[in-house]
Amino acid sequence: MKKYILDLIITENVNLNDRYVLLKATSREPLPEMLPGQFAELRVDNSPATFLRRPISINNVDREKNEVWFLVQVVGEGTAHLAELKPNDVLNTVIPLGNSFSKPGAEEKRLLLVGGGVGTAPMLYLGRTLKEQGYEPEFLLGARSASDLLELDLFREYGPVHITTNDGSMGEAGFVTQHSILSQVRYDRIYCCGPKPMMQAVAKYAKENSIDCEVSLENMMACGVGACLCCVENTKEGHVCVCKEGPVFNIEKLLWQI
Repeated sequence: MKKYILDLIITENVNLNDRYVLLKATSREPLPEMLPGQFAELRVDNSPATFLRRPISINNVDREKNEVWFLVQVVGEGTAHLAELKPNDVLNTVIPLGNSFSKPGAEEKRLLLVGGGVGTAPMLYLGRTLKEQGYEPEFLLGARSASDLLELDLFREYGPVHITTNDGSMGEAGFVTQHSILSQVRYDRIYCCGPKPMMQAVAKYAKENSIDCEVSLENMMACGVGACLCCVENTKEGHVCVCKEGPVFNIEKLLWQI
């Protein structure tokens, strides 16, 4: 897909909690096509110590408002500056980058979208897209505590939501792979994004149950176009750049010990 360097205009900055903000941005021209699983490289202005753009997943696309959403976790100086953007500020963006999640086959009816932490971000747009395509996705979202669960009302617009928290403050206590729904329902396909240990656990469950599974890797990235070799992942096809060949991979291509 063609990539664009766009000066987006911030329309809203929603403070979700003390570590996450939701940036909504628009363009003077119609936004380009963006697929679930793709990401953007956001330039950080007015931050002398921040030289590189920050890779952020596409959280949602609202075609009626010509908006794209970015869920930003504040973890350092760069993301802290992004979190301070105000309506009408300019956000220079390279978009869309990477590949996307695969469309399910006609026979794949039971779809489970698993997200943990900031990895829930691409699951919202994927769920919305699947719903618009006539599927009935379900979500399994994991977090450390109830306060870390984000955009639940939006997720519920597109399908049933199952929840786990480490401390048991919402949903079932434990990790996503310990949720009771996995022993009650046979899913045809699983999509997943989150911390690597979580994705590996989900991949192991999928492999043991012969379920097709795709994961969106969160390797450290710099350039976003495959030039710096910062995000290399070892696969059955050799070493590949996650930003260019991914971030979405079928688990059968990964050399994970699962």
